[in-house]
Amino acid sequence: MEEVKIVVVGGGPAGIAAAVEAKKVNIQPVVVLEKAKHVCDTIVTLYHEGKRVDPVFRKVKVEPIGALSFDTESREEFLKRMEHVIQQEGLVIHTGQEVNKITRQGDSFLVSTSRGMQFQAGVVVVAIGVFGKPVKPAYPIPAALKDRVFFSLPKTPITGEKVLVVGGGDTAAETACFLAEHNKVCLSYRRPEFFRLNEINACNIKGCSAKGVVELMMATDIEDLEPAENGVLVKFKDGRNMEFDRVFYCLGGSTPQAFLEGCGVEFQDNRPVIGPDGETNVKGLFLVGDLVAKTGTIMAAFNSAKTAMDGIRAKYGARLY
Repeated sequence: MEEVKIVVVGGGPAGIAAAVEAKKVNIQPVVVLEKAKHVCDTIVTLYHEGKRVDPVFRKVKVEPIGALSFDTESREEFLKRMEHVIQQEGLVIHTGQEVNKITRQGDSFLVSTSRGMQFQAGVVVVAIGVFGKPVKPAYPIPAALKDRVFFSLPKTPITGEKVLVVGGGDTAAETACFLAEHNKVCLSYRRPEFFRLNEINACNIKGCSAKGVVELMMATDIEDLEPAENGVLVKFKDGRNMEFDRVFYCLGGSTPQAFLEGCGVEFQDNRPVIGPDGETNVKGLFLVGDLVAKTGTIMAAFNSAKTAMDGIRAKYGARLY
C-alpha cells in the first residue's frame, strides 16, 4: 500500500486538471488512476478523427479560472496538448487500473484497484465521466419485467429469492457472491471458463460454488426473457427454460451512480448531493468534471478541478501539507 496525499479517480480532462491544480499549490504526492489503457478515454473512443474540441457551451464560451485552458482545436491537437501537460507537470498516472473500492478509514481513505494496487490518501477526487452506461443484451427486455430485471444492485436488500446473475467479469462475480448471502443464486456466463477475473473475485466465486451457494452455469447463453407468473422466464439457447425471481445483468460498464453510491455518496433526483466546491456527504471525497459541471464542456471540467482544489486546501490543508 502506497501513501499519497490525494488519489484522483479518472484520467480524463477533469482528473488531469485536478492533479495539475494540486501540484500548483504544492500538494504532493498525488496519483491518478485510470481504468482505460490511455488517458482521456472518452475523447479517444467517442470523438472521431478531426472532431472539434470546443470550450463553448450553447454558443457561450466558458472562461478558464484555473491552470488549464485551451481554444478550439481538433481531437488530435487536444490529446497532444494533454500528453504535453502530463509530461511537463510530471504527473503520476497509472492506466489500466480500475478503482473498485473506496473505503473510509478514520481521517483517510483506502483506495483499491481491480489489479491489486492500494493507496492510502487523505483526500479522494472522483473524476469519472457520465458516459459509463451498463451494457444491455441484444434481445429486448419486456416492459413488464422492469421491476424484475436490474443492471445494478437495488437499494432495498433482497432475501430468500432465486436470482440469476448474467456475466463473467468482476462485477458479475461480486454481485453473485453478495446476493448469495441471502438468496439462491445462479450465474450464467457464455464462456466455458472465467478469463478476466481478478484473483480475489476468482477465489470468492469458486468458494461460493464449492459451498453450493452459487450455481455456475458456464457456456450458457440467453436467447430471450418473458414474464412469468411469479418472476422471469429465462430461455437459453440450449433449449432450457428456467424461472427466476430476478435477473441481474453485469455485462460490462458501470454507471457512475452505482459506483458512487457504493462509496457512500448520497443522490437526490439522480444527481450526487455536493457542496459548492464539489465535496460530497462523505467528508474528503470530492467530485469534479461531468458529475458536477452544469455546462457540458471540457473547460467546465477544468474549472471544476480548480474549484475543488480551493475547497480541499481550505478544509483539509492541515492534513495535506
